[in-house]
Amino acid sequence: MTVGYEPWDKARGAEIIAEHAGLEGATLVILHALQEAFGYVPEPAIPMVAEALNLSRAEVHGVFTFYHDFRKQPAGRHVLKLCRAEACQAAGGDALAARAEAKLGVSLGNTTADERVTLEPIYCLGLCATAPSAMLDGRVIGRLDEARIDALVAEAQR
Repeated sequence: MTVGYEPWDKARGAEIIAEHAGLEGATLVILHALQEAFGYVPEPAIPMVAEALNLSRAEVHGVFTFYHDFRKQPAGRHVLKLCRAEACQAAGGDALAARAEAKLGVSLGNTTADERVTLEPIYCLGLCATAPSAMLDGRVIGRLDEARIDALVAEAQR
């Protein structure tokens, strides 16, 4: 899944904010739209959103930091999310996360130097019966073992 994001542009950010400002639940909608356009939510956009919605910067920042899917930096070309919830941990997820970190050379929450892969924790994919699980570019995978995590890492590195 190769995604081309726009470079951050204040005017484009203002346009996105204006398009969604009148919607119900506009804070989340705008943050998602900004991330969809730029690949992350640029820090200068936070006060712009606050002003447009008549909220404090702290309120917008609180929403931004509460939800784990919002990024402060662009993601890599592929995003590999490893479930860190209790069921996945109990089924061996910790060892598989460590294996993925070692193979990619980055810890959870980071992107490889070549910007190919972002490795992220996720706190429940709803696949507890098939734990441990992961998601690669939106595709969920259950019943992970060493061979499957190795295959996912290799796929993400292509």
